[in-house]
Amino acid sequence: MSIQNHAQDAQDRYFMMLAIEQAKQGLYTTRPNPAVGCVIVQAGEVVGQGFHPKAGEPHAEVFALKEAGMKAVGATAYVTLEPCSHTGRTPPCALGLINAGIKRVVIAGLDPNPQVAGRGITLLEQASIEVIVGVLTAQAEALNRGFLKAMRTQMPYVRLKIATSLDGRTAMASGESKWITSAAAREDVQKLRAQSGAIITGSETVIADDPQLNVRSSQLGVPPEQVPAPIVVVLDRRQRLAHSPESSHQLCRRPNTLYWREDDLTALLKNLVSEHRCYDVLVEAGASVAGSFLSQQLVDKLIVYQAPCLLGAQAKPMVEFSPLSLAEQLRFSVSSHERVGSDLKLTLLPL
Repeated sequence: MSIQNHAQDAQDRYFMMLAIEQAKQGLYTTRPNPAVGCVIVQAGEVVGQGFHPKAGEPHAEVFALKEAGMKAVGATAYVTLEPCSHTGRTPPCALGLINAGIKRVVIAGLDPNPQVAGRGITLLEQASIEVIVGVLTAQAEALNRGFLKAMRTQMPYVRLKIATSLDGRTAMASGESKWITSAAAREDVQKLRAQSGAIITGSETVIADDPQLNVRSSQLGVPPEQVPAPIVVVLDRRQRLAHSPESSHQLCRRPNTLYWREDDLTALLKNLVSEHRCYDVLVEAGASVAGSFLSQQLVDKLIVYQAPCLLGAQAKPMVEFSPLSLAEQLRFSVSSHERVGSDLKLTLLPL
């Protein structure tokens, strides 16, 4: 196996980018599996391509090899994640590449899943296939942050979403909050939900807003019914809510809603990975819950939708967090900023 660096071949980068574009087609539908793309190239020409559409269905390599047919013999395969080496609900993709006569495999990054973790590459090299690792790794890993983090640390990738006014307020003192941000911003949130295995909220939010917290957008590129429904977890330490088909709250009538009544948020996150295979978690909650996740340094990415309005000093704050000095402040780097409808979307990473 060789690992390419900044001087990697431009042709390999080009075809790997095509494989990444393939992988994006499964971004909302593959959970809990990672989104993976594959492109087969013979003499500089793409002869096969594919992506993994859904857990339990064939992997990207299978679709690409089927399209390539006999043209796969002697070809190069570009794969966004190390080909699997184990038999699960589908056969090992590494063996599929070997049996198809592939002579060179270019991989964006290794699979940290203990069932793979370098074994796929070993199989390929034992079959005298040239293996290159490290082409557009960062771009490929951006598609599967939750899966990769969970495999490496047994913790999910946590995104915290907040909708706020210019003065950092999320609702009026009465609790009225619909709607601070624009329809375009709310539509954008659907993408975050569609990427998430679980959505965490608080009992206060359920009681005040009665949210659905579901995926219902028709603008995801796939029908919403094809997106695996995120598990909703309600933080309910005081046991204010209970599952009941007769409940007045929508989430309490949903059969897969979970209730977490302990203080330990780290234990909750580990439980979502180990028991429910939820690798991407979205927190959509009020100021208290948001403050708890932030102050305990459990947030990997903060997404703020800021509306061009002022709600005043009596309105509810975006975060309940009370540092005693500047030394205790929480600081972030701005990963991106963009206009969404009439609002500003800020994506921030904790420092």
